[in-house]
Amino acid sequence: MESGPAIFAALAFGLFGAALLVWTGVRTAHRSPVAAGVSPVRAAAVTALAGAVCLGLGLWCLTRI
Repeated sequence: MESGPAIFAALAFGLFGAALLVWTGVRTAHRSPVAAGVSPVRAAAVTALAGAVCLGLGLWCLTRI
């Protein structure tokens, strides 16, 4: 019964993390700013880290099923 919320959380974290990584990759490939008013390298690094953490949380949620 408790696997439903774990699956939902895993999908939510996984989709958000993957989308954030893809968006960051596309923005940096086109040399567009990732965040306004911030160093491009720092913004790309922080968003990539956040995307990786979200993917990790999604995988962690799947191991709790």
